[in-house]
Amino acid sequence: MRLDGKTAVITGAASGIGRATAETLAQAGAHVLLGDIAEERGEQSAAA
Repeated sequence: MRLDGKTAVITGAASGIGRATAETLAQAGAHVLLGDIAEERGEQSAAA
């Protein structure tokens, strides 16, 4: 499934299910907005 041109907002994206979901959607072509209270881990997720 391709998600080119779609945008996803993921909360809890710094770890666990949120991170895995964000990575999967990004690989499928979506623009992904990450949100989490764990700033440092969130930055690591965004860089992945």
